[in-house]
Parts: sequence; structure tokens; C-alpha cells
Amino acid sequence: MGRTKHGRRDVRRYNIRCTNKIVQAGDCVLMRPSEKNSASYVARVLKIETDNNNNVSVRVRWYYRPEESVGGRLQYHGAKELFLSDHFDIQSADTIEGKCRVHTFENYTNLDHVSSEDYYSRFQYRAATGAIFPNVVAVYCKCEMPYNPDDLMTQCEECDDWFHPGCINKTIEQVKQLDHFVCSEHTSHEPPNTKAKPKRQKK
Repeated sequence: MGRTKHGRRDVRRYNIRCTNKIVQAGDCVLMRPSEKNSASYVARVLKIETDNNNNVSVRVRWYYRPEESVGGRLQYHGAKELFLSDHFDIQSADTIEGKCRVHTFENYTNLDHVSSEDYYSRFQYRAATGAIFPNVVAVYCKCEMPYNPDDLMTQCEECDDWFHPGCINKTIEQVKQLDHFVCSEHTSHEPPNTKAKPKRQKK
């Protein structure tokens, strides 16, 4: 345990009140919001300290939800999406409500099961200017939108692009029943009696 200025000491871990969960530097946590009936704030713990009166504080880097950003929530933002911000802060450890996991976008989309503690981040956010990075991402479908992991999509076997059911005039249930799919741009090139390939869908 190292000493810091003003009599504060570094702490390796913190036990969340009324739980058996331990927080350490590098963990992601849920923090009590300032307004009732609001979603918990999400932050990454960078450092844990205590003072001479055993008051524990945490230095955190905030994640922003899309609706908390200047641009607001857009169609392609998933329900569990967060932006890693350049907003740092010091908070009382007593405001920590629980732990969570913030995955990379790729790892999140490969999860077999998404729990209430799972989130993902693919963008960074500059709180002072509202700028988001990277400002260029891959787009899919006729609508040319970034991928929202909450939406079902199906892949064309010819061009490998992904399509939303509504953009190819199909319902979600119809897409789920497809054995294979070729988009309208390549339908005329599909050879007769094509053998069905395994379904490939983004879920």
C-alpha cells in the first residue's frame, strides 16, 4: 500500500457495501446516479484511495451512454452500447452499486449469452467537444448503417454483405427461416439448383 499526498493511501481493493464483490483498479463498475429512476452510471476504476478517516474514494474514467452524448442515441446504437470518454473524476466508493463488464465490440458480438452486466464499447467520446472516434466505421445493408448487434441481419452468399429484414422486404420470422440468401444485386447471377448453405445471420 503506497502513500499519496495529503495523507491519502493507495488501496488495492474495495469491498462493495452489502455485497461480497471486490473491486480493483481496472474493473468496470455501476455507480449510483444523481437522479432517481435513472440508469446507473458506468465507469472504469483507475485507482482506489483511502484517507486518515478511512473514507475510500475511486478515480474513474466515465463511460457515456449514447443518449448522454451531444449527438444523442442513433438507430445503430445498441441497447448495451457505451462510449469510453475522456472524462475523469473522483467519487466516493460508497456510490459503487455493483460490477459490470465492458467488452470490445467484437467480443460482445461473439458472446453466447448477454447478461445484465455485459456492455460493449466501440467508440471513444470527447466530452468537451462531443466528438466521437473513430468517425469512420464499416456500414452494411442497403441503408448503409453501422451494425447494431440488437438487430437480426442475414448475409448474402454472393457479396457477403449483411441485410436487415425490412430492407429486403422480409419479416424477421421469414429471415429466420431462410436456408440461403442472395441479395437483389446478385439474384440474376445465382446458378440454378444452388445447394443451400448453412444460415449465416447476425443476431
